[in-house]
Amino acid sequence: MSYWSGTMEIYFLFGILGVITGFLSGLLGIGGGIVMAPLLIYVPPVFGIQPLAMQSIAGLTVVQGLAACLTGSLTHKKMHFVSGELSLYMGSAIFIAAGIGGIGSNFLSNTHLLFIFACLAFTAACLMIVPVAKDSELPDVTTIKFNRYRALTTASGVGLCGGLVGQGGSFILIPLMTSYVQIPTRIAIGSNLAIVLLSSLAAFLGKALTGQIQWLLTIPILLTVIPAAYWGGLMSRRVSVRALRQLLAILIGLAAVRIWITVLL
Repeated sequence: MSYWSGTMEIYFLFGILGVITGFLSGLLGIGGGIVMAPLLIYVPPVFGIQPLAMQSIAGLTVVQGLAACLTGSLTHKKMHFVSGELSLYMGSAIFIAAGIGGIGSNFLSNTHLLFIFACLAFTAACLMIVPVAKDSELPDVTTIKFNRYRALTTASGVGLCGGLVGQGGSFILIPLMTSYVQIPTRIAIGSNLAIVLLSSLAAFLGKALTGQIQWLLTIPILLTVIPAAYWGGLMSRRVSVRALRQLLAILIGLAAVRIWITVLL
């Protein structure tokens, strides 16, 4: 563990980052890794703190994502915005596909893969801007029906691409669920957290068993992510579907820009 990891400053800073990512996870139904990773990369040096190694950042991001997905999915489930059948169907597919993608990444160019992923992120941002027909503010999860072929291909495609480039892909999954699988936005947000929970658990186990997690640094993240994700989940119901889609479009757009920068530089 690095020499600064025991200082109060780093714990306080990581706690603030946990609040930000946890709230956004619960509010928008994303794992939060697309937010947490760049924050862990760029924020500590601003405060004169020695940067973490990318391996450690990935480990902490997985812990954050797992805690946020678990808390957020339970919160949205209490509000009846999580489809168990949809979550299990797509979650199983994305779990398997992400594993295949992770193995296949050793044989393909990362630059080309990131280019594909950046195009997907840009497309996803555009999809969130387009209004969804008959998108209810209070959808009835018990009446949700979905095309299993579309759900399977969507989850498999996102899981495969995500596994190839080391991204969870939940921020892309939501727009595809609403536009292609035709799931109401609120149920897509809630169910997405449950879907990504499976892939986050697999990633967590892999990193934990191989010693890639700095456990002491997870303490401030867990202490803040869990209540923040719960609060974000409750707030999500008070925000209109239109506003949620706009916020998601902005966040996905920023993620797309970040990935494009990585590709071009």
